Amino acid sequence: MSAPATSPAAQAAPPARTGLPRWALFLIPVAVGLIIWAIGAPAGFVDFVAKAVDSTTGEPKYDPAAAAHAWALLAIFVATILAIILKPLPMGALCMIGMAVIAAGGTLSIGDTLSGFANTTIWLIVMAFFISRGVVKTGLGRRIALFFVARLGKRPIGVAYGMALTDLVLAPATPSNTARAGGIIMPILTSISKQYGSEPNGPSARKVGAYFMQTAYIVNCVTSAMFLTAMAGNPLAQELAAGQDITITWGNWALAAIVPGLVSLIAVPWVLLKVFPPEVKETPEAAAEAQRQLTELGPLHRNEWIMTGTIVVLLLLWTLGGPLMDMSATTAALIGLSVLLLVNVLTWEDVKTETQAWDTLVWFAALVMMATFLNTLGLIPWVSSEMSALTGGLPWMVAFAILTMVYWYSHYLFASNTAHISAMYAAFLATAVATGAPPLFAALVFAFISNLFATLTHYAAGPAPVLFGTGYVPLNRWWTNGLVMSVVLIVIWTSVGTGWMALIGIL
Repeated sequence: MSAPATSPAAQAAPPARTGLPRWALFLIPVAVGLIIWAIGAPAGFVDFVAKAVDSTTGEPKYDPAAAAHAWALLAIFVATILAIILKPLPMGALCMIGMAVIAAGGTLSIGDTLSGFANTTIWLIVMAFFISRGVVKTGLGRRIALFFVARLGKRPIGVAYGMALTDLVLAPATPSNTARAGGIIMPILTSISKQYGSEPNGPSARKVGAYFMQTAYIVNCVTSAMFLTAMAGNPLAQELAAGQDITITWGNWALAAIVPGLVSLIAVPWVLLKVFPPEVKETPEAAAEAQRQLTELGPLHRNEWIMTGTIVVLLLLWTLGGPLMDMSATTAALIGLSVLLLVNVLTWEDVKTETQAWDTLVWFAALVMMATFLNTLGLIPWVSSEMSALTGGLPWMVAFAILTMVYWYSHYLFASNTAHISAMYAAFLATAVATGAPPLFAALVFAFISNLFATLTHYAAGPAPVLFGTGYVPLNRWWTNGLVMSVVLIVIWTSVGTGWMALIGIL
């Protein structure tokens, strides 16, 4: 069980592309965007924009002249999301091209086009990336994983629970779920698997490796849903909710998710032990080897202590800083990063070379900008009104159940959580609220689903190709297990989650 030789980002392999040539991968989204633009804004949308008034002032709510700009922005947005799915270029590059088209075509001013870069939530997630680099650099993440394996790893399910606890501890300060899966969890599980003769792409994979990789992936989906800073796309959901005057904070997200999340983390390894059991039943050598490596590491060194203290303080500030000191989560993250730079746990070179953070800044700013102006120009409210008409007359709980199931299982069509959130979150949230669902409850449920639906396929989210790519789980079993676990998670988050949110006053 050795440490990874490369950074988490370097180990995270992108999902396989469709096999089409790059020009075709470009041409498809461009053609779709041009078709949408050429069709023009529907009369219903133009009429909606013209007649909408502000309920407080009685003044027109939207600029009727901007309907054409809203439709052009929709065409660019759809083309960008489709390109993100097809992957002719990295997501950051595609979003930069989308911004160039928006500004050059006069759809928005250059100031509005670049407005996403001033968003404080975006900078929260960027600084969380920098902080999480310290977890890997200091070796704290590996030490935590070895600690849990040493104490729980005498059986495969114990190893699985040890990795679940590791993921849970690291998730609040690690917005790259791919980094957690690929940089810390996967190397240790691969080492244990091979220690028991479990090799990928063969019959021995079922000894322990297949169970470990499948469990680690489903667990990663759960921990990503439990904290605002546990997956890079989560703050995008927060921003889209804020665009509808719904406030999601780090604290209320974590509070609402903690109970169904913990129940899920207990259930996932146990259920998979029943439906996808490993052949090896005892793994005492894994626990012994983990303890040996912990002994070699010795006591926590200076940088690990500082890293631990910084994370603890950040969690306290993210939870209590707002209500007690009126401190934003972004300010707390900036303080934490500054401390790590001052004491040289991180260097400025570390910050400059954290490419995933800078990449996230670009695509996040672009997608937030597009989604914000689609709402501001009236398009999202119009789509919501049209969707609400389809569910009219249904009790809000029935309508909400239909919306959440469509939102969940439509992820078969997406190879990115972020792309799915960008394309569907705002419209589905607005529709749910229009049917009578409590706004914060609806916003959080769709945010949780925006992580949990990634269980479905081997391309559903960043960690999927990393863990599936180890070769331990065949494609048909990955999809079958993903479907089974989606049902398990729906039951848990519908029953336990809804009951818990009712108890704490969110529902």
